[in-house]
Amino acid sequence: MQRKQVGKIRLHYFTQGMIAMLPLSIAVIPWGILAGSMAVNAGLSIPKAIAMSALVFAGAAQLVSLGLHMSETSSIVILLTVFFLTSQHFIYALVWRDKVSHYSLKSRLGVGFLLTDELFALRANEPKHNRFYLLGAGLCFYLFWVIFSIVGIVLASAVPNLDQFHLDFSIVAIFVPIIVGLIKSRAAAAGVAVSCTIAMICYLFGIPGTLIIAGVSGMFVSALIETRMLKREKLIKSDSEEAAKELEMDLVEISSAEAGSMEGNR
Repeated sequence: MQRKQVGKIRLHYFTQGMIAMLPLSIAVIPWGILAGSMAVNAGLSIPKAIAMSALVFAGAAQLVSLGLHMSETSSIVILLTVFFLTSQHFIYALVWRDKVSHYSLKSRLGVGFLLTDELFALRANEPKHNRFYLLGAGLCFYLFWVIFSIVGIVLASAVPNLDQFHLDFSIVAIFVPIIVGLIKSRAAAAGVAVSCTIAMICYLFGIPGTLIIAGVSGMFVSALIETRMLKREKLIKSDSEEAAKELEMDLVEISSAEAGSMEGNR
């Protein structure tokens, strides 16, 4: 009886995770189709193309690595590019380390494999993580990605020039709501505004390395504003503490003076 109750609770969290991730999973459909078709166009066999989506499970890394492969870039350059492109997952893991450290090894490995930008954003502001919720949300996104990558693989041979349908716009459509949902402070808002502005300027003037320049600039501005805000908070806190100490000393002096006057009257 107790096992059934535990199973129902786990299933409830698992289902809730899948439902919460469903909008982002639907939004990734065009991206998955694009990744699948691009894998075939890059010369990968159907089993290899399916394995890439099923095992790599990283949209941006797949598209970039396939583009570099098509331009006959060396394997070392592809590996280094993908490594730096997906390096934010190290940060995600560090942020979640204390929250998932009590999970079993099997659960940690599962959550680690299913951890994406979308899953991290979905639970970024939550103080605690239920492993079945995370597994449900992550698995939902994973299934959509793999299934519609296979659809893209099939369509690549049936529909010529699939890339002309601008399916890559789905990347923007996914990350815009994620970014907006993560803007919780002035520093974050300023960083996003600076990144967008610099990206548009670099694009208009044809400056290479737009993503790196815009990203680093936005992070620098956010860090600078956050540092100033923290310094201001510390200054205000220290001023208030000093004021409280002065007030306490004044009260002590007043009470001492009143005690002295009472003794004098006696």
